[in-house]
Amino acid sequence: MSSTSTTRPTVAVEAHGLTMRYGRRSAAALDDCSFRLPAGRISALVGPNGAGKSTLLAAAAGLLRPTAGTLTVLGGSPAEARERIAYLSQNKPLHPQLTIAETLRLGAELNPARWDASYAAAIVEQGSLDPGARVRGLSGGQRTRVALALALGKRPDLLLLDEPMADLDPLARHELLGTLMADAAERGTTVLMSSHIVAELADACDHLLLMGGGRIRLGGGLDDLLLAHTVVTGRGTPADLAPHLVVESRATGRGLTALIRNDGPVEDHWEAEPPSLEELLLAHLRSPSTPALLTPGTTATPAAVTR
Repeated sequence: MSSTSTTRPTVAVEAHGLTMRYGRRSAAALDDCSFRLPAGRISALVGPNGAGKSTLLAAAAGLLRPTAGTLTVLGGSPAEARERIAYLSQNKPLHPQLTIAETLRLGAELNPARWDASYAAAIVEQGSLDPGARVRGLSGGQRTRVALALALGKRPDLLLLDEPMADLDPLARHELLGTLMADAAERGTTVLMSSHIVAELADACDHLLLMGGGRIRLGGGLDDLLLAHTVVTGRGTPADLAPHLVVESRATGRGLTALIRNDGPVEDHWEAEPPSLEELLLAHLRSPSTPALLTPGTTATPAAVTR
């Protein structure tokens, strides 16, 4: 069984003014990005293609050096925290010539201080995989299971997942999400997971970071963010909803339906109800000019340490 650090920071990831460019004339993949992710949360990282999600995850894993700004992970630089981080990229790189058993032994050799062999083996066994099967003969979903076994077998304090469940069938997705949630509950593991599957996020995550244009546009606990918004329906125009900020509005058979950011009570002639996570995400994705909203626990502090 792996050892676990007795002291954990209260913030898992903090960025302040984080900027990443891949060339002098290219647009910034991350552009003055600032946020903090509290430790122990299962956070969804959401945004359109090109928003900067993969770049942010790779930077947090220590694989990319920022052009400007600061980034701290588990209280230090990504390099200092590398032993406590597990990162799974979209392409889930595995050695195709190795068997599953050999792949797990490689994981043990690369992570001698923290490796949990029985836990990694159990994740593989849940998928009824033959330990002697070679990686090159596995389906995409089977490779994902082996890659997650490698990541979780390291028993990380921070787990970074880039579209981890895209090639899994619904049953396998449900099983592995259950494993992630159980691990987070038992060990306090922080999970930052990019995904386009809204149902997956609603079931597994308790925190949200929505990216757009290389920055965090919406960040905080899911419950807090949902409570900060209301769906209203009635007869009127967006201007009639002042002083509330209208994120998105559309004409309906009954007049107008809008997602607003709450600023006091809604007038009685409007029908009001809480939004679903899907309504919240789609409205903000369709309205990229909406001012950012980060809850107090997700707002980066100016005193972030330069790394």
